[in-house]
Amino acid sequence: MEISLLTCAPGADLYSIFGHTAIRVRDARRGMDIVYNYGTFDDTDPLFYVHFTKGIMNYSLSAETYDSFMTEYEYEHRPVMGQVLNLDCAEKNQLYEALRKNTLEENRYYQYHFHTDNCTTRAARIIESNTKDSLWYENILPTPGTSYRDMIHEYLNPQHQYWSKFGIDMCLGMNLDIKPSNIQAIHFLPAYLFRGMDHAIEGNKRLVVEKQRLLSFPETKIPGNPFTPVVAFTILLMLGIVFYFFKNKKPLLIFDIGFFSLIGLFGLLITALWLGRVDDVCRNNINIGWALPTHLIVVFFIRKKSAWIKYYFLITGILASVLLIGFPWWPQRMNAAVCPLLAIIIFRSICLFLKRNYAEKNIIQGS
Repeated sequence: MEISLLTCAPGADLYSIFGHTAIRVRDARRGMDIVYNYGTFDDTDPLFYVHFTKGIMNYSLSAETYDSFMTEYEYEHRPVMGQVLNLDCAEKNQLYEALRKNTLEENRYYQYHFHTDNCTTRAARIIESNTKDSLWYENILPTPGTSYRDMIHEYLNPQHQYWSKFGIDMCLGMNLDIKPSNIQAIHFLPAYLFRGMDHAIEGNKRLVVEKQRLLSFPETKIPGNPFTPVVAFTILLMLGIVFYFFKNKKPLLIFDIGFFSLIGLFGLLITALWLGRVDDVCRNNINIGWALPTHLIVVFFIRKKSAWIKYYFLITGILASVLLIGFPWWPQRMNAAVCPLLAIIIFRSICLFLKRNYAEKNIIQGS
C-alpha cells in the first residue's frame, strides 16, 4: 500500500484560487486507487450562498477513484503533485482505516472555517494523528511576521486577482492580520502544507520519501488587467473633481448620491458579515470606519437643508482623514485601493459641509 498527499495548483475560480489538498491511497495488489477529499460541498443547496455568507458551511470527506478525481484537474489544466509518505505498514493501515471511518455518513461532515479548519487542515491532522512519532516541521514561513492576509496575497498577486484581493481585504477583518505560528501556516493553505511535509521529520526519518509530478502543463503567463481597483477608484476621484467645476451641478449631485450609496452598501455588507457570521474572520473590520452603512439613509437627505446633514459630513470627513493619515500603521492591513476612496470621501464631505455652512451664513445675513 502507498499513501500520498496530493497538492493541486490554484484554479481560475475564486473558490479554487488557493489550490487544494487530498490524500491518495493506492494498493496495486488489490487494484485499489482511491482519493480521500475533505473539500466536498453541495453548491446545489438553494440556501448555499446564505449559509456561505453566515459561515455555516458543511463540508465533507468523500472517496472517489483516482482517475475520477484527476479528470477535473486535467480539464482545468491544473498541475497536481504527489508526496509519497514514508510510513511503515502499521501506520499505513491505521491511516487508511481512519480515512475509511471518516467517510461513514455519521463522521464525514464538518464545519468548514476559512483559516482554521479547511480541507488542508483536515488532511494534515489525520496524517499527524496516525503516525507513531510526532511530526517535526522545519520553519516554512517566508519572513518573520507573516500574517494570514500576507499568505493569501501570495496566491492572489501572481494571478493578478486584484478585484478579488480588494473584496477579500474589504470583507475580512483584523483577525486575518494575526501572525500564525509555523504549524498554523502549514495547516492553512495547500502550498504551505506541501512545503511543511517536504521537510517534515517523523522520529529519525523524513516523512516524504518521494515526490511525483502527477499532472503537469506548460506554464502560461496570466495577463494582467490594467483596470485594477486603484485605477478605477482614482478615475472616480478625478471624475468627482471634474464635476465639481461644472456650472451645472446635476452631474455632481448624481455622483454624490451614487458614490455614497455604493460605499453605504459596502458598509452594510461588512456589518452583515461582522454580525452574521458564526466564525470570527470578518469581525473587527476597520473598513467600517469609511464604509458607513448610514450613508444609505443620508443620500435621501443630500438635497435637504437640515442642519444635522453638515455635521454628518464633517464627522465623515474627519473619520476618513484619520484613516488615511494612519493608513500604514493600523493593525488591520487595508487594501491600497481604499486610499482613493478615502480621498473622495474627504473631498466630497468637506465640500458638502462647506456648502451648507455657507448657505446657512447667507440665510442669517439675509435675515
